[in-house]
Amino acid sequence: MKTYLRILQYARPWASFLPLYLVYTLLTIFFSIGNFTLIIPLLDVLFGTTKETVADAPTRLPAFSLSVSYVTDAFKYFFNQVIVEHGRIGALTFVCLVVVGSVFFSNLFRYLSLRLIARVRARVIRGLRLELYQRILQLPLGFFNSERKGDLMSRFTNDVQEVETSVVNTLTGVIRDPLTIIFFFVILFTMSAKLTLFSLILLPVSGGIIATVSKRLRKQAKQSQKTLGTMLSVIDETLGGVRVIKAFNAQQYILGKFMDQNDQYARTSRNIDNTRDLASPFSEFAGVTVVAGLLYFGGALVLGGQSDLTAAKFIGYIVLFSQVLTPAKALSSSFGNIQRGLVAGERVLSIIDTEPAIRDRPNAAVLPPFEREIEFQNLSFSYGETPVLYDINLRIKKGHTVALVGGSGGGKSTLADLLPRFYDPSQGQILIDGHDVRACTLHSVRDQMGIVTQESILFNDTIFNNIRFNTQATEAEVMDAARIANAHEFIMASPEGYQTLIGDRGSRLSGGQRQRLSIARAILRNPPILILDEATSALDTESEKLVQEALQRLMQNRTSLVIAHRLSTVQHADEIVVLQHGRIVERGTHDELVRREGGVYQRLSSLQTNAALV
Repeated sequence: MKTYLRILQYARPWASFLPLYLVYTLLTIFFSIGNFTLIIPLLDVLFGTTKETVADAPTRLPAFSLSVSYVTDAFKYFFNQVIVEHGRIGALTFVCLVVVGSVFFSNLFRYLSLRLIARVRARVIRGLRLELYQRILQLPLGFFNSERKGDLMSRFTNDVQEVETSVVNTLTGVIRDPLTIIFFFVILFTMSAKLTLFSLILLPVSGGIIATVSKRLRKQAKQSQKTLGTMLSVIDETLGGVRVIKAFNAQQYILGKFMDQNDQYARTSRNIDNTRDLASPFSEFAGVTVVAGLLYFGGALVLGGQSDLTAAKFIGYIVLFSQVLTPAKALSSSFGNIQRGLVAGERVLSIIDTEPAIRDRPNAAVLPPFEREIEFQNLSFSYGETPVLYDINLRIKKGHTVALVGGSGGGKSTLADLLPRFYDPSQGQILIDGHDVRACTLHSVRDQMGIVTQESILFNDTIFNNIRFNTQATEAEVMDAARIANAHEFIMASPEGYQTLIGDRGSRLSGGQRQRLSIARAILRNPPILILDEATSALDTESEKLVQEALQRLMQNRTSLVIAHRLSTVQHADEIVVLQHGRIVERGTHDELVRREGGVYQRLSSLQTNAALV
């Protein structure tokens, strides 16, 4: 119930629709009840018992009041007038016209209420998906390392759709059906309290069974949504690794993984459908059983002269009671359907409720423009319980280039990720001109940095928009940035120049071309601080030369933190820092480190030199 109410919070402000929706719903119920209560005078006309109706009719129109008796007496008054003036045929015509009018207004107000619910449904889903997307953008990188991308996509698509189908769409039934049942029972009580009390005997039993079915549905729905997320992860991995799958003839292997998840999802979905579909037949069976009991019990009273109901009123009572079964059946189905949506809603809300570990402090300051130096002071960092960096002390003066080198797993990328606050240190601090970056806003810290990574992150858009990304640059400025990045020539040779679409993650470009677009994007941003994470390690010799030239232009007059496996690319750095097992083991210029006998850097340099000669 808590999840259901929270989902409905996205429909706020309720005042914009709820009062009007309640008015439309009440009017729908009023005219729906009128459709069936008119059966009684219709039967009176057909059975020739209108004399009793005339005798009971008021001689003048009653004073208006919001009560069942007013509606009943008013109808009897007009019905009496018609009988007196036009006879039984006129009365039959009158009843038929009133029935048609009542049906028309009942459906008109039902349609208007559905239009309101459609607006509410769109508002809820829009708000839920928007808040989920905003929270995804706020979450730190560490969150995505522990989550499957396919499962996250499942929450964006299937889970949100399930919320719409199973939760928001049942809003009509949750509000309208209980009101309909209540109003029908009010009329039934006024007609015969004895029969109505008898009909309520089986309701607690029906409610208990439906509650048991709903509990079972909830458990099955959790398993189903989890299985679907895993299956989408397999699909995502297949699309991303299709080249490797084909190269290793692994189609049958990956197909087997998919079939396992697909079969499991089909089984859980089938079980859910079987359980959910049980609620509706059971409620219908219970309802028909009650109606049969009423027919026997009430019929015996009428035939035995022990009831004040006439035959026409008794038939009208049975018809009215049978109409209670429709909203009761819909309500029981809604409770069954809603369980799957509530599980999906919990999965979506669990992401929304995840508090970002990296966020602005209260009253965080704006980082002033970079002027002097960056300092890593007594810095340590751990991924959960796993230590990665130990007691790092490092200074980078403005305009200098510092290179981080060392074996894989030494902590180079982690150290670089701490600077733009993708993570926060476990101990120590990072200072920019003496300002602790954790005391500054994330936006102001990252606004002064440009990042070029080994994997070029591009978007399925035009070349122009990828370079211009999140700036207001003119076409001339974009072209100037592309020239500096050695990208202008290949862009102009593309089918539509700067307006060429590059495909998903730049799939229509070579590795060197993608990297040069990333550099052009960083150049256009014109940041004072650069972070280059192995920006040339995945390129061929010719592409590396072009990219390296672009990087040298990019690094001019900027403060740079460079991560490199190829030592030839960082020989001219102002300082080279060697990291091993999360600690700084050596530091100095290229020439100093190469001359250090038995040093880690000298060994790495020798290995790369020998590999190049071979």
